[in-house]
Amino acid sequence: MSKIADVRLIRVGPAGEERPAVLDGSERAFDLRPLTDDIHSAFLAGDGIGQVRQALLAGALPELDLEGLRIGAPVARPGKIVCIGLNYSDHARETGQQPPDEPVVFMKAPCTLIGPNDEVLIPRGSSKTDWEVELALVVGATARYLPDPGASRGYIAGFCVSNDVSEREFQLERGGQWDKGKSCETFQPLGPWLVPADEVPDPQDLPLRLSVNGSQRQNGNTANMIFGIDYIVWYLSQFMVLEPGDVINTGTPAGVALGLPDKPYLRAGDVVELDIEGLGRQRQLIGQA
Repeated sequence: MSKIADVRLIRVGPAGEERPAVLDGSERAFDLRPLTDDIHSAFLAGDGIGQVRQALLAGALPELDLEGLRIGAPVARPGKIVCIGLNYSDHARETGQQPPDEPVVFMKAPCTLIGPNDEVLIPRGSSKTDWEVELALVVGATARYLPDPGASRGYIAGFCVSNDVSEREFQLERGGQWDKGKSCETFQPLGPWLVPADEVPDPQDLPLRLSVNGSQRQNGNTANMIFGIDYIVWYLSQFMVLEPGDVINTGTPAGVALGLPDKPYLRAGDVVELDIEGLGRQRQLIGQA
């Protein structure tokens, strides 16, 4: 992205008490409560982003001081979190898998959602908690049986940074049910912002990076996805109804602990930092459940 987005939706405040806000291109924050009580499905379905833009132009929103405020996930609890696995060929190779012929689809419990800088908890009994930087998209309109991938872009509200935290033993060695290794408490940091889709010039050309304790582990680009954004939305709409506010994680590049020779899985006290160009940064301290 060549410039800071003119509209970046954000939610701030204590967990469970977040208030909706917007950052403009000059880094000023404005309270969205004159327009909506939250950034949720009804807001997105009702052209909430368009209303925000109009209100900013009209000077109708009060300025908001973000100093000292916690940043929450940029959307309220979604109806579902849908994930695409093995969507980068280098990640498939490092895990010993062949690149898939169709998208690998699994679900993540919505209650895993936390803010971008909240503590991530290693589950009890875990020895293989892993990281995954991903581009996430948020659905903006109900999508069912889309006719072709070209129709998908009109159903995307925006994009944000995601860490698809995973417990590999639970995922791969405890019955082969991926959801078990993906739905542990705090396993879905999201944000800091939701950037509207039309302010991301090319979501298929975004560098994404992740480091642990200052050592870079992942350094990829969304250009290397096996299945692109538009295809994913179209494909999912053939099997399920996508609703406003749903989150879709689109896969991770190589560099996860599972694929590294020494398998350096996360431990309490580790610090994970990740970013996607133009979409912001996350920083998580790893704790123990």
